[in-house]
Amino acid sequence: MGACAPSSLSSSPTLYKPTISTLFPFSSAIICNTTDRAAVLPLFSIPTQFRRLNFFTRQCKGTSTLCKRNWVEADVYKNDVDDEFIVVNFYRFVFIKDPEDEVSKHLSFLQGRDIHGRIYLNEQGINAQYSGPSKDAVAYVKWLQEDHRFSDILVQVSPTLSGHAFPRLKLRYKPSLLEGGISHLPLLDSSMRATPLTPVQWKNRLEAANKIDNTSNENLNTNYILFDVRNGYEWDIGHFRGAQRPDVDCFRSTSFGLSESEVIASDPLAGVDKEKTDILMYCTGGIRCDVYSAILRQRGFKNLYTLKGGISHYLENEGPVDWVGNLFVFDSRLSLPPCAYEHKVMTEESRTQEVPKNSSFGRCYICGSQISKLRHRNCANLDCNLLFLCCEGCTNNLRGCCCSQCTSATRLRPVLPGPQRYKKWHYYRDLEVQSR
Repeated sequence: MGACAPSSLSSSPTLYKPTISTLFPFSSAIICNTTDRAAVLPLFSIPTQFRRLNFFTRQCKGTSTLCKRNWVEADVYKNDVDDEFIVVNFYRFVFIKDPEDEVSKHLSFLQGRDIHGRIYLNEQGINAQYSGPSKDAVAYVKWLQEDHRFSDILVQVSPTLSGHAFPRLKLRYKPSLLEGGISHLPLLDSSMRATPLTPVQWKNRLEAANKIDNTSNENLNTNYILFDVRNGYEWDIGHFRGAQRPDVDCFRSTSFGLSESEVIASDPLAGVDKEKTDILMYCTGGIRCDVYSAILRQRGFKNLYTLKGGISHYLENEGPVDWVGNLFVFDSRLSLPPCAYEHKVMTEESRTQEVPKNSSFGRCYICGSQISKLRHRNCANLDCNLLFLCCEGCTNNLRGCCCSQCTSATRLRPVLPGPQRYKKWHYYRDLEVQSR
């Protein structure tokens, strides 16, 4: 996942060869021992309109008798949703001997397919966020999963409001899969990364911790830290209850828990017992937590846990339990309400989420009032371009700028209505020339 402002199914159902010709690529055939369809659907990062569930009984692998259960197999069929746009996110740390050659293979496969986004590969693996019509977006995942190195990647899917969420495709070799330089970290060694918790395990940990905090007024539970490994502006529109706002605006600047001497109030990891404190880390899709946990492991932190698949995977499986607000995303949508992960067609109305009254977040950057829409905007002054939250009144008064000084800038763009994003400067410059 991106990290700066713009600027396997373990202990899981057994996998069997499908008996149906075309299966959804996110899992060649996912078999689940349950009769509850509602319990099955959260296992799949599959938009509802793609799902067709077949219930049947099959012989259990390694036994001579039929299982007394209903097994579920998911497949995909072609229909008119092939042209609906979706956003796909995934990453995988795995050794790639010749990443330049791997890039060439991916470019070749995507030739002629309508894919926009960021897909980076290097010796440590792949990090991908892209948009496209469902048939093309799904085809790429299916092709990738034919490679044993990527067969069990956890794929996240979310809807777009309309069309592409990225301006163009960037598919290339990148020395670091994340900003800030991480190629020196032992990311291929899973023991150096935090222990992943499934969404339900994460929910249970939070509920247990909150129960202890609520029932013990004098001796609050201090054996865990809920650590948001994102940026402050991401926290500003949504976060898990109890997580401290990270005082950082770029992942490369993150240094929580790295100071050996001074205790900083803004550092949630400062002064904690590295041997006994559980660090529960979360981020949007999981990659930043994996990376930062490797850094913390090198600094002596023992009990590190991450939310597997990140916030997006959690919202899809558990809903907004212990979550408040929206989810910041690094594409043209900027903000997604939890309902977006119910895999329904997203409209502008469903995209808007009311901010809880008297919330400590979701405040206007200029006047401090509660905003009505949890979505950032960029300052209309191109040379500032600050990403900030703003109420409707300040937006109108300052013509989309973050301060009065920016309103007199030479390269001033118009105020954008709704969820639009600014285009390149020449677009507005040419409009101004034409209007003269």
